[in-house]
Amino acid sequence: MAQRLADRLATARRRGFVGRHGELARFRELLADRDAPRVVFVHGPGGVGKTALLHQFGWLGERQGRRLVRLDGRELAPVTSAVTAALGAQLGEPGGDPPAAIGEVPGLLLLIDTLEALAPLDRWLREELMPRLPADALAVLSGRDRPSLGWRADPGWRELLETMPLGNLDPADGRRMLAARGFPDADGDAALAFTRGHPLALALVADARAQRGSAVAPAAPDVIAALLRTLVDTVPSPGHRAALEACAQVLGLTEPLLAAMLDRPGTAPLFDWLRDLSIIEHGTRGLYPHDLVREVLAAEARWRNPDGHAAAQRRAAAYYRAQFQRAEPAAQRNLLLDFAYLHRDRSVLKPFLGNLGPGGTDADTLQATAAADGDRPLLRSWVAAHEGAEAAALFDHWAARQPGGILVVRDEAGEPAGFSFQLAVEDMDDRDRRADPVAAAVAAHLERDGGLSGPETARLVRFWMDRDAFQDISRVQTFITLQLSRSYLSTPFLAGTFLTFRDPDFWADGCGHLDYHRIPSADAEIGGRRYGVYGHDWRRVPPLAWLSLMADREARPPAAGEPPLDRTAFAEAVRAALRDLGRADGLRDSPLLRTSLADPPGGGTDRAAALRDTIHERAGLLEASPRDRRAFRALHHTYLRPAGTQQLAAGLLGLPMTTYRRHLLAGIERLTDLLWQSELDARRR
Repeated sequence: MAQRLADRLATARRRGFVGRHGELARFRELLADRDAPRVVFVHGPGGVGKTALLHQFGWLGERQGRRLVRLDGRELAPVTSAVTAALGAQLGEPGGDPPAAIGEVPGLLLLIDTLEALAPLDRWLREELMPRLPADALAVLSGRDRPSLGWRADPGWRELLETMPLGNLDPADGRRMLAARGFPDADGDAALAFTRGHPLALALVADARAQRGSAVAPAAPDVIAALLRTLVDTVPSPGHRAALEACAQVLGLTEPLLAAMLDRPGTAPLFDWLRDLSIIEHGTRGLYPHDLVREVLAAEARWRNPDGHAAAQRRAAAYYRAQFQRAEPAAQRNLLLDFAYLHRDRSVLKPFLGNLGPGGTDADTLQATAAADGDRPLLRSWVAAHEGAEAAALFDHWAARQPGGILVVRDEAGEPAGFSFQLAVEDMDDRDRRADPVAAAVAAHLERDGGLSGPETARLVRFWMDRDAFQDISRVQTFITLQLSRSYLSTPFLAGTFLTFRDPDFWADGCGHLDYHRIPSADAEIGGRRYGVYGHDWRRVPPLAWLSLMADREARPPAAGEPPLDRTAFAEAVRAALRDLGRADGLRDSPLLRTSLADPPGGGTDRAAALRDTIHERAGLLEASPRDRRAFRALHHTYLRPAGTQQLAAGLLGLPMTTYRRHLLAGIERLTDLLWQSELDARRR
């Protein structure tokens, strides 16, 4: 039988692997002892060699006749359907029940890498998937963080779980690693002192030396960034540099995609060169840089050649669109993830991606799980507290009718911190419509719009809330938005989604920006409270087009000569800038950077800092006006010196939420007027 490239790759990995003698010895013991712990949790900082160690574990397991199943969180959306689909593909049962099938695999060795990318599934893995593995199975989970509290506090898992922390290589193994990469012994001590045995840094030292042909002077304090810049400066040609930068832009790089991004045929030599670099990993969907490497490479490309960076991104987007048109549904969902990742730095798209690939969001410590039976009374109490007794009765109705639609958000301790309740509209009957006026109105709206046909489905997010802040802006609210958005992009035959709001006017701009439109016929009063609904028609603007729309709306400020912002776009940019004001780099992509508001005083160059100062200065004018002082205070506690949540801000002001929001909207409008007038004055000069 002819040898596959994967076999040669595995052989090269084994040949180049050094160290980790204790970890490998312990793993051999676990393979041989059926009474030993059955789940191994490898954890350590980025670049320390977790993936390389998992490759060795897989090889050892296969040598002993184990059935190897390997998953990588980089290549999966953090939803159960993506994980089970990947399991089904590896088990050869894509249409069956993979979690059940995996329980029948004798001698199973399950390896899950980059576990931090699957953090929302922590509870599902612990309580649903892992317990279904065969008794003789061995599972290895690998991620940056140690096991969550749910693993450590459970008395059963304490007996069956073994942690395996990884640190840097000792000096002897560090020298062996350098020698395996052709690094001269004479320079080894300096390289070890500089890198302190960090495997990725050692690999970068060796790569940079191989490209340059002479010693690397490690002078910068930021080891990884300094070494990467050295590597980028010493690649063989501009074409090699462009290939390296292209690899950093996409979730997984294939040879055809590289040819499209560079707009040139015959990229096989460049692709082979990338594959041989120590900093490049190889996955089922192509090549990708180590996660510590990617962002430095991308940042280098953005400032070195912003026009070339943008052109490569546009070509990648065009490639994905062309592939999407002829792909099967499962492949289309992967292409949606690829497309979204391509635009991960855009300020609207970035939060929707969560842990898709390297990086993450401020809500990474939260998790999303299905509701347990014991959760429902607590969730019902939140509905009663925030929406009243009639709404709580509707929660009971839907919990009995569609219990699978409840998604619970859990905090770091595993306690419920919020939830959403998503309903399948096509499964509603006349009794449901009579019970819930919102559901009835949404169903009627769909019917007027032609109804659902064939396998089409529609979703109504009937309840969603933070435990404390209800529907105010908070990290839980953001996390719920992320989870719902992922489900929209991965649900087959989705025709429409509808969102229910207690204060729909407040969310008008945000929903409009995300292409969700108010459905006036769905307004309803329940328990003396008014509700409104926004919807998106995925048949008119399907997921790929929606992602393109979001990316276009958040594009970087155009170059000189492009038309200035009109009043509508300016107002939208002001709202976005207020939301991002508190983040260190939050104004980096603001369209307002190309206005006079961002002109630095005294010939300075930091336009983002100048814009931030201008916003604070103009807001201060509101404070000086007795008519605008209440509006200023709402702005101050929400955006300028945020209290944390809108509920806390209202509490500081001693106002009911409806009054607070009225003052906040007035403050945003007055501040926008002041900033717009300033911009018009500058244009006239």
